[in-house]
Amino acid sequence: MYKASSERYNNMTYNRCGDSGLLLPAVTMGLWHNFGDRDCFETMRQMCFTAFDNGITHFDIANNYGPAPGSAERNFGEILRRDLGAYRDEMIISTKAGYYMWEGPYGNLGSRKYLIASLNQSLQRLGLDYVDIFYHHRPDPDTPLEETMTALADIVRSGKALYVGLSNYNGEQLEKAEAILSELHVPFVINQNCYNIFNRSIENNGLKDAAKRLKKGIIAFSPLAQGLLSDRYMNGIPTDSRAGKSGTFLKADTITEEKIAKVKALNEIAVDRGQTLSQMALSWILRDGIVTSVLFGASKPEQVLSNLKALDNISFTDEELQAIDRISLG
Repeated sequence: MYKASSERYNNMTYNRCGDSGLLLPAVTMGLWHNFGDRDCFETMRQMCFTAFDNGITHFDIANNYGPAPGSAERNFGEILRRDLGAYRDEMIISTKAGYYMWEGPYGNLGSRKYLIASLNQSLQRLGLDYVDIFYHHRPDPDTPLEETMTALADIVRSGKALYVGLSNYNGEQLEKAEAILSELHVPFVINQNCYNIFNRSIENNGLKDAAKRLKKGIIAFSPLAQGLLSDRYMNGIPTDSRAGKSGTFLKADTITEEKIAKVKALNEIAVDRGQTLSQMALSWILRDGIVTSVLFGASKPEQVLSNLKALDNISFTDEELQAIDRISLG
């Protein structure tokens, strides 16, 4: 039977999520990859234990994570039932709905029907009465924004979520959604978006500036660009890597010689900082205090521990930042 470390909070940094009362760890454990039906359940357990023992209180899932869709929630629900459930009140558990989940016209996008039905299914898979954060996973161009936001409001009022978040919204979309949620007095606290040294979209589409101005949190996913910002691909594409497997988001044909040259140049900066490239990539996201938490995935407990070391140094000199921009954006 798992027993959490008594020193689990000693070395973790907790950041306030916007101007809300919610504190999130500076790094969050993501269950997008490596928690599906084809993965090793015991490895999942050990990764969760390692994360929680080191102060990572936030675990992020979605209805469609797997594969198969729903399996990440089922597997994490089993870990809660066996081991971590005793610590539920020390944990932040988030899930989402917005991408395709089940057949027919009601299992996708942003209708009231889909969001409420999906959360009910997620709670069953997780074995929980509520989640701490429930996200709309992506904007729906065909459903009135008022319908989607009112559904989020009613979900909070039902007690099935404590806070709500938005994922993959740009700055303009965020502002429109925030106006509705504010009028409905909904505790909207966080935006989840892709952000890394190679992907600056939230800087370019207004999301980062809008979140700062509206005092909402940001949690960054894919901080390592699906593993590209690591030492995994410096000498080719390993067969067991994400790019080496079919059906993953990182495609082998996108790992060009030019991209690898940039990775190697970034790695030189990381080495000079006393970090691995992965650690520097995580640190870079937290550099200015606007991003609340960095959301990372792992395939083994040792990667969790390595990623935690990113918090040892999140300060950058102007010269380092300029060099990173010159390499990554050039």
